[in-house]
Amino acid sequence: MLILSDGDVEKLLEMGEVIDTVEEAFREYAEGNVVMPARSTIMVPKYNGSISFMPSYLAGVDAQATKIISIYPDNREKGLPTTAAWIVVNDPETGMIEAFMDATYLTAMRTGAVTGVAARYLAPEVSKVVAVFGAGVQGRTQTWAACTVRDVERVYVYDLYKEARERFAEEMTEKLGVEVVPAASGEEACIDADIVLTATTSPKPVIRRAWLKERVHVSAIGAFYPDWRELDTATVAESKLVIDDYEGIMLEAGDVLIPISEGAITEDHIYAELKELVSGQKEGRTAEDGVTVFKSVGIAIQDSSVANLMLRKLRG
Repeated sequence: MLILSDGDVEKLLEMGEVIDTVEEAFREYAEGNVVMPARSTIMVPKYNGSISFMPSYLAGVDAQATKIISIYPDNREKGLPTTAAWIVVNDPETGMIEAFMDATYLTAMRTGAVTGVAARYLAPEVSKVVAVFGAGVQGRTQTWAACTVRDVERVYVYDLYKEARERFAEEMTEKLGVEVVPAASGEEACIDADIVLTATTSPKPVIRRAWLKERVHVSAIGAFYPDWRELDTATVAESKLVIDDYEGIMLEAGDVLIPISEGAITEDHIYAELKELVSGQKEGRTAEDGVTVFKSVGIAIQDSSVANLMLRKLRG
């Protein structure tokens, strides 16, 4: 059995190949080649946290894995990651465990990658400016993915912590070769943005429709409970709304559930699942589209597909 650390994962993965791998996983999903039970989550209210279990099997590439992920927003004050994860990979033929890997970095990569896939289909073709909310690890991979699929010239980053956004700007400018600028407010970050990325642990909206351009793509991945959201109702209501998975969204995504509860939208406002765009069943951005929104709560095929990519690279 292979045991892989976060460092091993980081050395092996590049964003472009992870985006392609996740896109292919969604194509398999559209073709019915996926077994994916609903995510099971244990809430731990005493410590303001949750632990989720996410199994899946992709028949096309014969990849089976289960991810265990913990989300503890208060860990920031303890000097620990707010999100931590591990993946167990099984041999589909025998059921034996092939690998156990730290998946904290892998989770950030695959979540960034799904944003990259969505941006391929929904972001304006000429997207030069990106705004990112949240200067953590996930904000970094979201930005990396956006810059991989579009020819980005400038990134604005906003975070509640000034030191975090300044550090993000310095590190990501060097990593991406793109000018990254700390923004003093969320509104300032959004003024010129063609793509807006949210990767926060905020339970309340960090984005207002009034801040956004007429033609803009928004990717929201940070809110993961039914009573949490990163986008205000107007942003969602005025958008062409694409989601990663209907079942997960209707269980967990406050960004969608709250506007429904307010009567601002109905379930019919959801234009498509991402697999429908990837498979060509539905069209992505058109000339008539203004605001597009991609809302993701994360699904297990992202993890199994990227874990499988890892093992293929290790085996040569």
